[in-house]
Amino acid sequence: MRKLYVLILSVFLLALTTPASYAADNGSWSVYPVSTQIAARPYFYLSADPGQTLRDKVTVANKTGGPLTFRLYAADAYNTARDGGFAVRTVKEKQLGVGAWAHPARSRVTVPAHGSVTVPFTLRVPEKAEPGDHPGALVALDERLESGDAATSSVAVQRAVGARIYLRVGGPTVPALAVEKVRISHHQPLVPGLGESGATVSYTLHNTGNVTLNPKVRLRAEGLFGRTLLSRELAKIPSELLPGQRVRLTEPWHGAPQLDWGHVTLTASAPGTRESASTSFFALPWLMAVVAGAGIAAAVVVIRARRGGTRRWWLRVRRGRARPSVPVRASRPVRTTPSRRRSSPSARP
Repeated sequence: MRKLYVLILSVFLLALTTPASYAADNGSWSVYPVSTQIAARPYFYLSADPGQTLRDKVTVANKTGGPLTFRLYAADAYNTARDGGFAVRTVKEKQLGVGAWAHPARSRVTVPAHGSVTVPFTLRVPEKAEPGDHPGALVALDERLESGDAATSSVAVQRAVGARIYLRVGGPTVPALAVEKVRISHHQPLVPGLGESGATVSYTLHNTGNVTLNPKVRLRAEGLFGRTLLSRELAKIPSELLPGQRVRLTEPWHGAPQLDWGHVTLTASAPGTRESASTSFFALPWLMAVVAGAGIAAAVVVIRARRGGTRRWWLRVRRGRARPSVPVRASRPVRTTPSRRRSSPSARP
């Protein structure tokens, strides 16, 4: 059986005290920026102009009782489709930003037990780099494959830890958001009033600008005659929506009306930008929908039957009007008596 390989990447975990405690950590090893003389850095916060070259250092620490060997590489960051979390490209994926511009001095490092290794890296910003934010990470990948019982498991796991890089390239910054593809689906009981009704609102949040945003989203629903049915701030929103990224999100609406007609509006905002999008809805219980559908179907059948009868009557009328008359047998021609030639007066006695 062909195995499916899964990369588990840790780029989130932080603690609060020592320089190493700012590291991304999976319990076995951690990756973090080298501390400056001023303070420890939780991430790499870098600024550069197009064409500029930056130099920095990253530390890989081994927390286990044996030596570990890692593949060290730079990667671009993106938002996951599942929940919009911060993630980075794998070593086999094509890199276009930080992943292509940053180069560690060593591509593989062996870290002794309970020790650490510091590796310099160079980040060269291209002359034609677009201004704005270019997020990424420096990743320490354990290339060993971890799996369960080889006879029963079809999944092998590679683990990796990445130290985030937040690079801003000089130039105009444009914060911009868009709310796209708003949809609503209803969940109605079969019999009105017997069971809880609800709905699910789905939408796409799109960062159309060139800077990372921390968006806020408000959901508002209005029913017939403009009645406010729902108005609240949504909680399950990515804390970092990276430039150019789209995230598909859903929001449950418990207690949605069983019978109503209106629309829902989603308004997304962040410093410097605000956008809204809406969609209409028509809530109808299943039983009423079935009855209404049956009534409509019956009406269609009756109308068609009537139209069919009228059409047949009209065809009969037309056929009666267009029917040709019965041919009449022609009478025999009448034979006329030939006239005698009248004698002239001079010929009489």
